[in-house]
Amino acid sequence: MSLPPVEARPGDLAGGREGPPAGTALPAKLLLVDDEPRFLRSLAELLDARGHQTTACADVRSAMAQLDQQRFDLVLLDLRLPDMGGHALMDHINQRGIDLGVIVISGDPDINAPIGALRRGADDYLRKPYVLQELLMCIDRLLHRRHLEADNRLMAQRLAHSERLYRHLVDSSPDVIYTLDPQGCFTFVNERLELLLGVDRQSLIGAHYTSVVHEEDRDRADHVFTERRTGDRASRNVELRLRPPLRQASNSASVASLLFNSIGMYGVADPAANDASARGRIASVMPTSATTATANMPIDRYTGTYGVARDITERKRAEETISYQAYHDILTALPNRVLFRDRLDVAMLQAVRNGVELAVMFLDLDRFKLVNDTLGHMQGDQLLKQVAGRLKDCLRRGDTLARLGGDEFIVMLPRMASREDARVVALKCLECLQTPFILGGEHEVQVSASIGIAVFPADGETIDQLLAHADIAMYRVKGEGKNGHCFFQPDMLDATHQKLSLGKGLRRALENNELEMYYQPQVDVRSGRIVGAEGLMRWHHPERGLLTAGEFLPYAEEGGLIIPISDWMLEALCRDLMAWRAAGADNVVLAINLSPLYLERGNFVQKLLQAQTRWGFPMNRIEVEITENISIRNPQYVVEQLNSLCQMGVSVAIDDFGTGYSSLAYLHRFPVRTVKIDQSFVREIQHARGHCPVVLAIIAMASGLGMNLIAEGVETADQAQYLEQAGCVHMQGFLFQPPLPNPRFMQLLQDQVAGHRTPSWAPHPSGSPQGMLSFGS
Repeated sequence: MSLPPVEARPGDLAGGREGPPAGTALPAKLLLVDDEPRFLRSLAELLDARGHQTTACADVRSAMAQLDQQRFDLVLLDLRLPDMGGHALMDHINQRGIDLGVIVISGDPDINAPIGALRRGADDYLRKPYVLQELLMCIDRLLHRRHLEADNRLMAQRLAHSERLYRHLVDSSPDVIYTLDPQGCFTFVNERLELLLGVDRQSLIGAHYTSVVHEEDRDRADHVFTERRTGDRASRNVELRLRPPLRQASNSASVASLLFNSIGMYGVADPAANDASARGRIASVMPTSATTATANMPIDRYTGTYGVARDITERKRAEETISYQAYHDILTALPNRVLFRDRLDVAMLQAVRNGVELAVMFLDLDRFKLVNDTLGHMQGDQLLKQVAGRLKDCLRRGDTLARLGGDEFIVMLPRMASREDARVVALKCLECLQTPFILGGEHEVQVSASIGIAVFPADGETIDQLLAHADIAMYRVKGEGKNGHCFFQPDMLDATHQKLSLGKGLRRALENNELEMYYQPQVDVRSGRIVGAEGLMRWHHPERGLLTAGEFLPYAEEGGLIIPISDWMLEALCRDLMAWRAAGADNVVLAINLSPLYLERGNFVQKLLQAQTRWGFPMNRIEVEITENISIRNPQYVVEQLNSLCQMGVSVAIDDFGTGYSSLAYLHRFPVRTVKIDQSFVREIQHARGHCPVVLAIIAMASGLGMNLIAEGVETADQAQYLEQAGCVHMQGFLFQPPLPNPRFMQLLQDQVAGHRTPSWAPHPSGSPQGMLSFGS
């Protein structure tokens, strides 16, 4: 089909736009293609004079070669050429994708010529003959347009690079970055939110913010995600928890804690917002919790919210861990003292409001220190964890079990119908400890507990009073044999105050010379003679009278006075021993009760050597009495000390044999010369012809090992007769004499030294179990 004739005029292909003035185009490289030499030469000279660089070609092939070899900005092309038409060159340009402008200059009258050029991408068309000024303006206009297009392409490239850069920065940000539309739906989220929640971020685009906000935080989320306030228009440092949308959440979906900073985005002021209806439309899209839509709201158009949120999940977990550790015992995971006091305070307020009682139980494990000392602290920790687990199973819902430290636990029973409820719980706790504990898969350990109970408000109206009174009751159980429970009684306070006063008065006792040594004779029942004496300390208390060592020495150890008191004892014993020798009692052995602490830390061996140098007594007149558990803390050091004493001539005796916790192997390990049968075993002897297997076993063992034997606490003739028949002939006890002050003991020694009468022992005239040593004809 033929096309209608078209009159082509300069500037038609450029859309009739006004170009820049002639001569203002930037210098360019031009390719001139025409088969008229005069035209090429004159045009090249003209364009060169205007600052352009021109290359002339007379045919299409040479023009193609030039285009393949170098870059041009513009080609001036004649359609009629000797080898082939100009359309072929334009096809070559299009096929090679060469970027340059094309101005067709042709005298071909055929209308198809400009149409073909237009279809092939010609930028302008001039018909020969043309006006030179029109050609120059056409060239300048085309070069100017291409310069603008190049600038636009460069700007677009820079924008694309900048967008990629900033998108990378946003997606790589450690913070969550998001935007919302005015209705609160996500329009953009970066990759950080996808990583935190484990969901595809594209699935969140268009979703409302409530789909990812934790249900408990939605009220605060309305404030953050629909920020429209005036002023700085920013909502800062608001903590929210996010979780995956319910439709995408799994059982293992985690909750992330974030710190949000958001700002409202506002567009150009909307004139329609000046009227009340426009304000109403704006207010209608705000959440109910955002009540800032007032008559004075700004007329800026709200376009959404932009926000940044920092992941603080690890920080929150660290804070929770620190908070947990501040209120819980790390080993057993039980509440600690701080949390227990807080719960007790609340429970006391509720008890007062409801008019009911509550109980506090102070629980201390018996013999726990032995486990630590023998099996090690790791096994001791395992025992504490197992004990905590058993005790928890004994409590009721709402009761609180806490660990105060060491082997001390405390229980709060907030709801009690009567004191019997506390008694039942205490008995259950004691019963649960009866089953042995297995430590390390091989050690079987048996422990018990002592429990003291204080009831609110009868036994104390404050936390400190309740805890103190429960502690006092617990120590009453300890003193009465352990493994039991006891309610606090007011008279326990008197005993406690007396103990405190004893501890305070011990230092004064040393300064005021209130201490004195008593001696209990050790008798050979076959001859009736005194063969030794056990030194026992007494305190002449100014208010309480004469106190035995057991009544005050434990407080000396607790108060750090056992070493100075033992120093005083050593000096007094050496002085009295020399007095015995002066009276002629050279063969009497002095038994010294030695504190384990004094042996380990008091430099006893060196001090004994110094005392022997001052007083000149023979070392074989000294016998050191130790208990079986003296070597638990540092057995090797104890062995070294005892061996040093034996090398000096001092003998070693095990006191209270059979009541300690050591094995019989200690008798071989330690240089023991004497075994003392504890009075608890002697007390079991009721008749001279009775049967006491423990006593017989101890006597047989000592005899087999070639050791000396002394029975303590002999109070009846039947006991003395039984022991003598079994092979133990050295005894001490009230049957013979109670502990005596040194002057009275000296009198016994002097009577014995007289030597002209046969000594015998007889019952005490008062008829009491006590006896007295006398000498008759």
